[in-house]
Amino acid sequence: MPDAILGLDIGTSATKALLLGLDGRELATASQAYPFLTPQPGWVEQDPEAVWQALLLVLREIAERAAAGGHRILGLALAAQSGSVILADAAGQPVYPMITWLDTRSQDLMTEWGADGTAATIRRLSGWYPFAGLPLPSIGWLRRHRPDVHAAARRFMGVADFLIQRLTGRFATDTSAASELLLVDVRTGQWNEALCAIGGVDPAGQSAIYPPGSVIGAVTPEAAALTGLPAGTPVVAGGNDQPCAGLAMGLTEPGRLMLSTGTAWVMMSAVTSPTPAGIPSWVNVYWHAVPERWLQGQLVGGFGATLEWWLRQLWPAAASEPARAYAELNEAVRASPPGSQGLLFVSLSGPSQVAGAAPGGAFLGLGLSHTRADLSRAVLEGCAYEVRWALDELRAAGIPVAEVWLAGGATRSPVWPQILADVAGVPVVVAGEADWAALGGAVLAGWGVRAFPSLEAALERLQPAVARVQPDPALADLYRERLAEYQHLARALHLARAERRGR
Repeated sequence: MPDAILGLDIGTSATKALLLGLDGRELATASQAYPFLTPQPGWVEQDPEAVWQALLLVLREIAERAAAGGHRILGLALAAQSGSVILADAAGQPVYPMITWLDTRSQDLMTEWGADGTAATIRRLSGWYPFAGLPLPSIGWLRRHRPDVHAAARRFMGVADFLIQRLTGRFATDTSAASELLLVDVRTGQWNEALCAIGGVDPAGQSAIYPPGSVIGAVTPEAAALTGLPAGTPVVAGGNDQPCAGLAMGLTEPGRLMLSTGTAWVMMSAVTSPTPAGIPSWVNVYWHAVPERWLQGQLVGGFGATLEWWLRQLWPAAASEPARAYAELNEAVRASPPGSQGLLFVSLSGPSQVAGAAPGGAFLGLGLSHTRADLSRAVLEGCAYEVRWALDELRAAGIPVAEVWLAGGATRSPVWPQILADVAGVPVVVAGEADWAALGGAVLAGWGVRAFPSLEAALERLQPAVARVQPDPALADLYRERLAEYQHLARALHLARAERRGR
């Protein structure tokens, strides 16, 4: 019976599974989406049970297809979204909806923490400068505004340990996924008492933390009956979805930069030590999905959510026929020239490179001559300007950027990688339909069950072929000018909103 390994990408909007043979051949894929819940303006939640049910559906499909092909699944690992938090009782049952990283209800608390030094303490200990939506700010908000919910919670879980407990019966997670809770010491990889005290969290009651690639449990008979996986299938410590994507791309040593383009766009590169004091204040440091490695990274914006909004507005088929909607979007973008006929767009997540900027987007320069093609291209170029802005600031801080490896939804577009390359002025590396996060999970699963002698051997065997999209030098001056105009717009938008809030 041929062997296989399974990587699971537990994303913000969907769960995806990737079953690979040990030769790197794709054997099966499956996916299942789940919705956001927005009970109040600025609140973005999810039902943890919906995420669990999505995992069950994809695992059943993968198990059936593995059995039909005569393949034995040696092990699995999760690449899980880690910017969200689930408050649960001692048995792991949620006592409140999952608060996602897109949630902004704790914005006022972030202002307070910035003023009183709490944010600086969190940054020093966790490697993260907190922003609204991250788990510790959300926990702090609940502690203040919903003390009943906070008091009922005994476990403060990420998506990884919530699902691992359902699969294995063990409360366990990995250093990479746990670090984004902002409750973990960036140096030791374990729960930090001072950080936990800020959120009113008992560190002794939280999940055990393991390094990536460790076997941390096995599928229980109960989970086996729900999923179709054999009982006893090893579950290997994985990582946050972004670090797992970076691992799959070979970001194990300094020098290569990854841009992940999911619901959130995240930029990151590998470092060999946790030194938050020695890097720019806007860059976070957190545990990699590679043992004894860290990542320095930053959120560039919620551009995936912006694009989904845009598709819903102009192409109503997006909900029922997403492939058709994306195809029509791509055709529209091709019909508009570089520069979008002078039109500029700021993402719905706001100008991420402006410190303290509130969420909210804008179009500037609209005229009667503009078409939906121009607006569509402006949406894509607006996201690309934020990327270029972030790259320029990294270079100014002494962090080299020779090329950008692209992961996520933008890789499936025939036009977006070229726009990113042209605006950023560097080659963009893509690998077609590769789900880098799920692939990183598969790499860790294979290494964890010793199907490969080393992590490097697993990467060599499993990494797909890539292509490099080169920037068009003829567009360099145009996009340099447009970037300056975009930056002026972003700053002006921030100032206008600040003045309005001050009235």
